[in-house]
Amino acid sequence: MSKTILITGASSGIGRATAEVFLQAGWTVGLVARRAEVLESVADTYSTAIPLPADVTDADAVEAVFDGFVGTAGRVDAIFNNAGIFGKPGAVDEVTPEEFGEVVAVNLTAMFLVARAAFARMKAQEPAGGRIINNGS
Repeated sequence: MSKTILITGASSGIGRATAEVFLQAGWTVGLVARRAEVLESVADTYSTAIPLPADVTDADAVEAVFDGFVGTAGRVDAIFNNAGIFGKPGAVDEVTPEEFGEVVAVNLTAMFLVARAAFARMKAQEPAGGRIINNGS
């Protein structure tokens, strides 16, 4: 069985590049992002890519991602917790509380939700353990 990794923010940038590195190395890779069509295009290229479109700010969606990934891949060896967004540029008094809340939801809350779900699965699997890599800027 190949090693497994689940990558959030896998549709572009660092997440997409990281996914391709692991896919080329023969890993089974769970691709998580909101844009399903982009994830499907990666999965069309690599047989070990598992597209898992989801909004990682939604706790139920994160649990469903992990259930789907473990159900297909068998286990979780690593997580690259990479989903993130930039907020609207401008002075602090020009940013609305809703805009700030969206940035916090994606960059902080989602990272917690994914790490929490990963830890629970890693603790319960045999052999237990795994790696959680949180990428932030």
